Amino acid sequence: MNAIELQDVSVAYQKQLVLRDINVNIPTGKLVGVVGPNGAGKSTFIKSILDIVPRVSGDVKILGDSYRKQRQKVGYVPQKEEVDWDFPTNVLDVVLMGMYRKQKRWHRNSKDDIDTAKSCLKKVGMDGYEKRQINELSGGQQQRVFLARALAQDSPIYLMDEPFTGVDAATEKAIVKLLEEMKKQGKTVIVVHHDLQTVSEYFDWLILLNQKVLHAGPTEKVFTLENIQQTYGGSLQVLNTNQSNPSVLHS
Repeated sequence: MNAIELQDVSVAYQKQLVLRDINVNIPTGKLVGVVGPNGAGKSTFIKSILDIVPRVSGDVKILGDSYRKQRQKVGYVPQKEEVDWDFPTNVLDVVLMGMYRKQKRWHRNSKDDIDTAKSCLKKVGMDGYEKRQINELSGGQQQRVFLARALAQDSPIYLMDEPFTGVDAATEKAIVKLLEEMKKQGKTVIVVHHDLQTVSEYFDWLILLNQKVLHAGPTEKVFTLENIQQTYGGSLQVLNTNQSNPSVLHS
């Protein structure tokens, strides 16, 4: 069974199509990069899977069923800009929020819940920060906390919208290590990504998107100079023209 299937999905904002006729089947147990130029609809692609934005047409299946029925099986890390960092809450409470879907209504956090949350913080290098206010942290630390919150959901599928944006090199390295561990556990992780230089290193499956899916499949087959040029058009600076291992930048 595929992790996620999108069939004929189109999304519009104010009658302007942002995504059109998206057809792609994402296999389970892969680290998937979603790559494309600015304005290509990468974040909208993620939000359409999560039913955050309404679809004009098409259908999305998660492990063979609708998101409404499978939502407990999907973890989500939004863009940093979409989070209210001034909300008065501490690090531990943010991570515990990731467990609410699996708890009964009015459930009080148990010792096991708290231990799980602390374990997730340790995995992202944020143990010892449990009582710190979220708005006191650096950008990289905030991102680590939201990754810990996603881990606390213990889902088979994760969607992450540009988790590397605005983080330092140490945090990016820690995130990559975490993603690799999640893959080893059989989880499917789908990441909106903008740095073409690291695509081959980070992902084993790739979606090239520019309003529609232009190419999708194993990274070594999809990430070619010809496919990238088709996706980015003129906003591309070629550093190495090797078709099977291109080195490129984009504006």
